[in-house]
Amino acid sequence: MRTHPALGILRDVCAWLVVLLFVFPIFWWVLASFKPYTAIFNTTPVYWGFEPTLDNYRVTLGGVSRLSLVTDEGAAGTVAGGGSSYYSIPSIIDSVVVALGSTAISIVLATLCAYGLSRFRFRGQQPFVFWILSQRMMPPIAIAIPIFFMFRDLGLRDTHLGLILAHTLINLPIAVLLMKSFLDDIPADLDQQAMIDGATRWQTFWLVVMPLVKGGLAATAVLCFIFSWTEFLLSLQLTSQIRTIPVKISTFVTSTGTEWGFITALGSAALIPSFIFIVLVQKHLVRGLTLGSLKD
Repeated sequence: MRTHPALGILRDVCAWLVVLLFVFPIFWWVLASFKPYTAIFNTTPVYWGFEPTLDNYRVTLGGVSRLSLVTDEGAAGTVAGGGSSYYSIPSIIDSVVVALGSTAISIVLATLCAYGLSRFRFRGQQPFVFWILSQRMMPPIAIAIPIFFMFRDLGLRDTHLGLILAHTLINLPIAVLLMKSFLDDIPADLDQQAMIDGATRWQTFWLVVMPLVKGGLAATAVLCFIFSWTEFLLSLQLTSQIRTIPVKISTFVTSTGTEWGFITALGSAALIPSFIFIVLVQKHLVRGLTLGSLKD
């Protein structure tokens, strides 16, 4: 059925408005990272007419001392802030290590668990699935104190491994449920046909099912990576030397004010690893988002 041209134009306009609605905050955030201090706090929003500066990036990513910039009016800050160091490259590395590590462990464990839930039936299966879902509903603050004492006794506090395991605990419930939904969309008859042809259960899982669920793996991996990348509470609770990006940004709130220029610069730089990761899995991600829309 042909669509009226006016309806097509209206649809395109609505689509562009939705896109702009989501893109504008990112544009404004990145633009602020290039503004001098006075332009950021101007009562009238400043879109152009200011002299772009890299001072915020020089401090957060280049290791330049903040105090060397405050003497210039309109530079990155006008007053001496707290004693925190604003150099943030180690925090970006810590976040990449923790996010990739927790994502990899979550995907492996969640895929095996989801395959068992999808292909086998056992007593209490539905209550077990609901229990997994309830773990995602539970706020992290409910487990923060027990995990703190457990990790302290096990020597995992303030280590990358400890933070990776903590983030895996957060990601695992939603990863299991997502992977189960993707695996449920693959007919179990394929498994039976492969085993009739002589394949073992493991060969069926690895050689037959896994190639069909690559898109689901990519979609789940993206969500796990983003959840770990933005996690704050457990990272703050379990570490003092290792500072992921959300924890590092919280130190930019000093006793003399909030360093919005440095926050926007580090926040803009933090978008790059996430963007690269999504681009790497984009090919499978699109397929994963549409997996299950067409069934046999």
